[in-house]
Amino acid sequence: MNRLSMSPSRNIALTVHELEAGEFYWVLMEETQEEAAHDGDAEGRQRHVYVPLEAAHDPYASYSNALVAGVAVMRRLFGSEGKIA
Repeated sequence: MNRLSMSPSRNIALTVHELEAGEFYWVLMEETQEEAAHDGDAEGRQRHVYVPLEAAHDPYASYSNALVAGVAVMRRLFGSEGKIA
């Protein structure tokens, strides 16, 4: 079973990073919830943290190429309608 298809309700983000000049990588990240540190008014609140799920292994020549490739991976993993495959 694909580790990305285990839960029906997920918050997935796609981002692109330029790690070296002219080398762009897509990264899929999933939101997790953590309790905020008990520091005054943040007490009892939850903060949202994203952890990497999948990432490009090879760089793309432009931001837009990396973004399109990342969307293609999301569609492959979750289906074109956004439903988990």
